[in-house]
Amino acid sequence: MLVGTLEVKMHAPFVHSLKEKRMVVKSIMGKVKNKFNVSVAEIGEQDTHQIIVIGIAAIGDHTGQCDSMLDHIIDFIEENTQAEVMDIIRDIMHT
Repeated sequence: MLVGTLEVKMHAPFVHSLKEKRMVVKSIMGKVKNKFNVSVAEIGEQDTHQIIVIGIAAIGDHTGQCDSMLDHIIDFIEENTQAEVMDIIRDIMHT
């Protein structure tokens, strides 16, 4: 079994309050979770208005499957949010 993880850092210059940020984060996380059936959580910068950091974990049978799923998730996030993706850290671990 393999676990693929993503840490996606985004900049949302249109967000001016933590309430607005919560709405954006919940929307992104909900869409990703529903489309890909993966675990998603906000993992950093919770008190910073315009920076969003989410972590995503997916399980797969082999490296190609995990790589493909992580690629699709990244593409989906970039297409479905106005926030700019600043940094992506990806990893695939054997368990």
